Amino acid sequence: MTIKLKGDKAFEAAPSLKNKALRINLNENIYGTFAEIGAGQETVRNFFRAGGGSGTIAKAMSAYDKDFSDAIYGIEGDKRYVTEPRLKKMLNHEMSLLEERISRDKHPNKLFFAYANTVATIDFAKKFKGHGWIGLRFQVNATDEFSDIILHVRFKENDARLQQNTLGVIGTNLIYGAFYKHNNPKKLLEYLYDHLDKDQIEIDTINFSGPLFKNVDNRLMSLQLVKHGMTDAVMFSSEGQNLLAAKILYKKNILALRGSFRPVTKVNMDMFKKTYEMFISDNKVDENKTEVIFEITLSNLKDGQSDINERDFLDRAELLCSLGHTVMISNFQEYYKVAQYFNSYTKRRIGLAMGALNLIELFDEKYYRDLPGGILEAFGRLGSSDLRLFVYPFKNEDGSFMTIDNIKVHPRMKDLYKFFKYNGKMIDIKNADKEILGIYSRKVLKMIENNEEGWEEMLPNGISELIKEHNLFGFEAEDWFSGAIK
Repeated sequence: MTIKLKGDKAFEAAPSLKNKALRINLNENIYGTFAEIGAGQETVRNFFRAGGGSGTIAKAMSAYDKDFSDAIYGIEGDKRYVTEPRLKKMLNHEMSLLEERISRDKHPNKLFFAYANTVATIDFAKKFKGHGWIGLRFQVNATDEFSDIILHVRFKENDARLQQNTLGVIGTNLIYGAFYKHNNPKKLLEYLYDHLDKDQIEIDTINFSGPLFKNVDNRLMSLQLVKHGMTDAVMFSSEGQNLLAAKILYKKNILALRGSFRPVTKVNMDMFKKTYEMFISDNKVDENKTEVIFEITLSNLKDGQSDINERDFLDRAELLCSLGHTVMISNFQEYYKVAQYFNSYTKRRIGLAMGALNLIELFDEKYYRDLPGGILEAFGRLGSSDLRLFVYPFKNEDGSFMTIDNIKVHPRMKDLYKFFKYNGKMIDIKNADKEILGIYSRKVLKMIENNEEGWEEMLPNGISELIKEHNLFGFEAEDWFSGAIK
């Protein structure tokens, strides 16, 4: 049964939080439970206060005591409570009870939902600001299977009561958006910030699943998070699944490679392989605790355009994933911001691989005008972390090679450059395959678009086949029999 409500038009223009909750409450068919752990019953409170909640709220509960929580939802293998597996157990348990206790025969038109959150707000020392998992399992037709929306948030406010209130707002927005905006997930994502500012809470992971969202690509949803400033970076696995950065980067050695990867070339892979060999040979690096990240920035995705070509983004992601790599989309144009981001998750050694031309840009003052301390502040942040820059050579027009030993920077930057070089912060990538240094992604892309021959040899094994099979980057298979029958 499709959701209907008398007087819907009254709620269409930027509804208040109260009106959102009231619209849900006044729908005689929407019915579900609220299970909230860690920050009070802040979401359900909005539905109680709006009025008319008796026909919507089947149950509201908070299992704060760990023993009670374990007795209800089971014990996690890692003994943690603010995790995605915990949230999913809460959703499973509450929905099972709802279906068990409310007869479908008696209530054939009921639209069930289970809302849950498990969070940790700011600690007394105000050292850890807190984070949490929020989820909703719901249906918009009584005969449909359930769909899920699950997100991870990070609190930015410095007061627990403010964080609790913020949690209640985003929870209400989620429930309202799920029922009334599910047909446009991108808009639903934006509506999560209704009555909120982005300096109050960060959404760094979101996943849509179930029949309502069978056509939703969660990588595109991740991209929206960065595009709209809801977070600075998102990651997804080689299988294309969204990842929580904290889960995969915590206390890890990290090796990151930035590029456009449009498409990924033999040069990109040679840079990765040679850097990786050098990185793991370091006695401060544990290969078993090393995470490799292929990073694409928003500016690289736009590539001079006013907006992001989503098909182009997915083309790049598909190729990198096919090679078995974790992909990060970030809003970090400057390298020091990347280092800061990684340092928020680990204190172990970090490696950043870059081309020699990128190193020249690293020492260009114009990129640091937004910092009070300019380039010195930026390099102070870079220097404060256990960071190494691995520099891949560049082939000059005269056939010579640019390395850290002969790079020319602005005269004012010479001393800073020497300081970083002789303190071991910059390392030449050894044994680069100099036979392929003339390969550039832009050149390959143009050859693909113009249907020129020879671009296949410039790409790693299997990549050209994927491009042809899926018609990526504007590739169009030549109709070999065109003209044969006229």
